[in-house]
Amino acid sequence: MTTTALQRVPRHNGSAVVNLNWPERYISIAAGVKLSFSGIRNIFKSPFSSILKLGAGGYLVNRGISGHCDLYSRAGKLSTAPVNINIRSSFTIDKPRMEVYSFWRKLDNLPLFMNHLEDVQIIDDTRSHWVLKLPTGVAKVSWDAEIVHDEPGYMIGWSSLPDSIIDNAGKVRFRDTADGGTLVDVVITYQPPAGGLGYSLAHVLNPVFKKLVDDDVQNFKQYMDIAEKEGVIIVL
Repeated sequence: MTTTALQRVPRHNGSAVVNLNWPERYISIAAGVKLSFSGIRNIFKSPFSSILKLGAGGYLVNRGISGHCDLYSRAGKLSTAPVNINIRSSFTIDKPRMEVYSFWRKLDNLPLFMNHLEDVQIIDDTRSHWVLKLPTGVAKVSWDAEIVHDEPGYMIGWSSLPDSIIDNAGKVRFRDTADGGTLVDVVITYQPPAGGLGYSLAHVLNPVFKKLVDDDVQNFKQYMDIAEKEGVIIVL
């Protein structure tokens, strides 16, 4: 079963909250001032467009100075805190725990059943390069990741390296089941791009990533089952 959670800071006392980071505020002020000056310069030449520019410029300047954006608030972004998206999944595999762990630990095995992964290249014992295929083949995204926690047979924890396009982290836990199989718990966390646009984008991408995880879980179970039935050699 897979669940997702969107973490955010609630509104306090019903007052307008600061939901713009300083880089966005600087950009908003600069753009507002530029639009306003353009509107003033052309007020007699193009009155209608100049009035629109003055209105938009005033809004952007106020937005930057106050640090509050109504559009962001309506989208649900109520603070400057990063938005974390958590995707969780738990499933059982009819294989011994150490075998399942060893298969996951060799990260270049993952594209064998994770359809959204085009490639995982091993750089060294802890670092790897990942290439993600977005649905419908719209684009590809790549980043470098590092294994930050490794308990052989029990857990693998990883995190993307700084300046990655998608800031993500996760862990996979392996536990014995009563019948000799393995219970696998997966937690994946990622942060969308900064700002309200990123927050809105998260609402769009969240079900996409959830479906990717759901599909990959089923693919992994099928892959391990087919490999056993057809005598496929699983690379460990």
